[in-house]
Amino acid sequence: MADDLITLVTTDHRELQRLFEMMKTDRSSRPLALPLAVAMLKAHSEAEEDRVYPAVAREAGEKAGAEHAAEEHHEAESLGKHLLEMDWESEEFDQALQEWIDAVEHHMEEEENEILPALSEAVGTERLRELGREFATRRATALAGQPLKAAGGAGGSEGGTEGETRAELYEKARELGVEGRSTMNKEELAKQVAKAEEAGNG
Repeated sequence: MADDLITLVTTDHRELQRLFEMMKTDRSSRPLALPLAVAMLKAHSEAEEDRVYPAVAREAGEKAGAEHAAEEHHEAESLGKHLLEMDWESEEFDQALQEWIDAVEHHMEEEENEILPALSEAVGTERLRELGREFATRRATALAGQPLKAAGGAGGSEGGTEGETRAELYEKARELGVEGRSTMNKEELAKQVAKAEEAGNG
């Protein structure tokens, strides 16, 4: 089924690999391909963490796998952000790009060989299609909310939890030791982060 979760996730993975290959073989593609790949990966990750990983944890009993995958998303996202600030023609960029690609491809491999098959085994076809629709809707919302920055430019950040992405809230939750953070959606994370910060200031 073209609308089931596994097809949608693996299609995203192949598209990211196509962009990676383009950046490795054609340097001039980087100013456009890099922001696109970073934005796509971010939307893909947020949709998985909001809609897919909670199902992986609860319905497939793979809580540890879901948490590990969310940690890998965070690592890949910070490597991607770092690349956006670099000179895309430098040797340092080449090395950082390869490091990012390796991290993302390792994650995709684990997801396709372990997490998705476990979920597929645990839930029926109808549930996979339902998760696919939720994933696609969440990913589209995440993509629509992201300004595309050209490579080599820096972006500002806002203070407080207002206007923060799920990944930024997740990182705060990680630093504050909030338990169960990988299976929380953005609103839940914002609440728990605020609570933990309050407790820390009290």
